[in-house]
Amino acid sequence: MKTALTCVTLLFASLLWLSPASAARPNILFIIVDDQSPFDLQVYDPQSKLETPTIDRLAAEGMVFDGAYHMGAFRGAVCTPSRHMVMCGRTVWHLPNALGGQHCPNDIEQHVMAAVFNRAGYDTMRTCKKGNSYPAANRQFQVVHEATKRGGTAETGSAWHADQVLTYLQARKDTEDQDPFLIYLGFSHPHDTRDGTPELLAKYGATNHRDRNSLPPANPQQPPLPINYLPKHPFHHGHPKLRDEVAVSGVWERRDERTIRNEVGREFACSENIDQQIQRVLSQLKAMDELDNTYIIYTSDHGMAIGRHGLQGKQNLYQHTWRVPFIVKGPGIPAGKRAEGNIYLLDVLPTLCDLAGIDIPKSVEGISMKPVLEGKTDTVRDVLFGVYCGGTKPGMRCVKQGDWKLIKYDTMDGTVRKTQLFNLAENPHEFLAEHHKQNGLQTNLADDPKHAEKRTEMEALLLSEMRRLNDPYRLWDQPDDNLTPPPENSKKQNRKKKS
Repeated sequence: MKTALTCVTLLFASLLWLSPASAARPNILFIIVDDQSPFDLQVYDPQSKLETPTIDRLAAEGMVFDGAYHMGAFRGAVCTPSRHMVMCGRTVWHLPNALGGQHCPNDIEQHVMAAVFNRAGYDTMRTCKKGNSYPAANRQFQVVHEATKRGGTAETGSAWHADQVLTYLQARKDTEDQDPFLIYLGFSHPHDTRDGTPELLAKYGATNHRDRNSLPPANPQQPPLPINYLPKHPFHHGHPKLRDEVAVSGVWERRDERTIRNEVGREFACSENIDQQIQRVLSQLKAMDELDNTYIIYTSDHGMAIGRHGLQGKQNLYQHTWRVPFIVKGPGIPAGKRAEGNIYLLDVLPTLCDLAGIDIPKSVEGISMKPVLEGKTDTVRDVLFGVYCGGTKPGMRCVKQGDWKLIKYDTMDGTVRKTQLFNLAENPHEFLAEHHKQNGLQTNLADDPKHAEKRTEMEALLLSEMRRLNDPYRLWDQPDDNLTPPPENSKKQNRKKKS
């Protein structure tokens, strides 16, 4: 009797081990592109000429976040802190590469994305560009293929990244690997240099312009100018000799219509190519019967200007650059839904853990967006903060609550001190006086006496967020809080500390 009972117990235990609940842990495909404004996509701007049927289908079958942000950066390579936030789930001043790592746990590398999923029994794979990222976190993926691919052929462009994933999936199929996977699929485009494939360049009327001394050819097939285009930003952006504003091949310092329309066409050609490569990966997952059990996240490391507000790069805090596209599809996520979200990219890690049933590391400061994905709430936070201080200090700060957004500039050794106040419900494109709109709310409202009370409220909210997040700087009209600004060589000190 005892022997029979033991056999029954062992059989029951084995059935639990092989039960569908344990055998069908969800896969994760995390897709991140390099430099893409959400407003490039028809999902966010129905008037956009960019065609991305795969991304559109993900949105139709999943959830679109209308309020997703990257928080900001303390260097010109905005993607570096952004990708650190994705990997470790920490706020901008609490990253291992911020302020010498003084606000970051010493063992943070044990709690980054791949490390967490490796310990949970996942197979992890990464392909992405090289550089301007978080190397210590990247190399913890079990399979890594890194290369910067911004060319116009299959070998030199986005198809290369898709090929690495397809090869990885084929290997899983050949070996009958049943472990759940986390695939980090990062593309090097549409970051410049935006060398599109010949057929997609022709579709969008663009050329890979190389001659700094001439304008690109005009072509009626090129996308129209962005709705908030300006030939020049009304004041200096605060970062002298910034590469993105003066040295991007095909644009340089030009903001004329022909240059910007051609560059937008190049960007669209690169983005549609990415869409095609994503479809290749999804088709393979479907053929392997893995698609229905896979969470798919599509996003970018930050937005991009390309002519909007007279700017070219990613070193600003307007919505086209501070916001990111964010789409999630997967088991249990209702189809065709939209949510505000009020999420940061630093919320990715806790969310992935939550979806996979993995304990969220205590080092994580982000918030899981799973309740939003389940339709239990529309947002995860009320207030959003943004920073850029990669140029002259203290730089730019912004804060958003509800329909209201405040941006402040304290740059160029105090010669540029500006405040902007927008009602995004009335002015979603953040039109300035230079856009000459007739609607009185479609402009900067900071100096309008009718909105003085709202400005005061938002100024206090910004200071509160700066204090909460350990921002080491204060702006010209804020109390200094007895802070000593960090030395300019803090990045070098951090490297020395880590070596």
